[in-house]
Amino acid sequence: MIRSAVALLAATLLAPALQAESAPGAALKAAVASPTRTPANAARDKYRHPAETLAFFGVKPTDTVVEIWPGGGWYTEILAPYLKGKGALWAVDFWPDSLKGIHALQARDPALYGQIKLAAFPASEGQPTVPPGSADVVVTFRNVHNWQMGYKRGGQDYGAEAFRQMYAMLKPGGVLGVEDHRLPESHDVAREKTSGYVKVSTVRRLAEQAGFVFEGASEINANPRDTTDHEKGVWTLPPRLANGDVDREKYLAIGESDRMTLKFRKPLASAAR
Repeated sequence: MIRSAVALLAATLLAPALQAESAPGAALKAAVASPTRTPANAARDKYRHPAETLAFFGVKPTDTVVEIWPGGGWYTEILAPYLKGKGALWAVDFWPDSLKGIHALQARDPALYGQIKLAAFPASEGQPTVPPGSADVVVTFRNVHNWQMGYKRGGQDYGAEAFRQMYAMLKPGGVLGVEDHRLPESHDVAREKTSGYVKVSTVRRLAEQAGFVFEGASEINANPRDTTDHEKGVWTLPPRLANGDVDREKYLAIGESDRMTLKFRKPLASAAR
């Protein structure tokens, strides 16, 4: 009986901590429902659950938020109206060419997107950066696998440096929210270099090595239909559909990938790193 109790306690301690969900507030719901969003982007809410995800991360309208690698601005279209007039939004990416999507949004609607601040990430010496200790929340969606695969860096893994720079951006007590394609823990870790999926344990290791404290996980973006073993990796699934018309309906029925949603915090008494 004692051995059974000890084993149960160990399993509980090692299991991912599932954090209680926070219901999205009216302002966040309004931002998700904003008519300024691109219809094609809004159509993907059923896979990405943006209101629930941002609520889980605890993003408030008064926050200074850093969006890592916004791409064409899928989340930017929600964060900009949500933070407008009260908070602040940074968009950071490879400098300067990878911020073209944000420049396009600013040109399309200067009143809504014109106040977004831009910086480099990962930043090299001499490039503009988010001021250290200035952000309340840093969010990154489906990017850790790219850092592990060495995207735009000749295949060289720069995950540790990316987490170090995100840690530096945050105020003590600030939150890091991470969402990414989830590789089952039982799979070969080598698949992180080719499949677009990454293990929760890998993300936790990178974050904790940078100084973050793990606060909890949510299953908001889980998809049990995704087996994660597709021939062309995560890009087999929508929206990429890398196989074209081959088995298209099969992959549409699966939907977008199974995803982890993790919340970390920078300690109040954080040491310089």
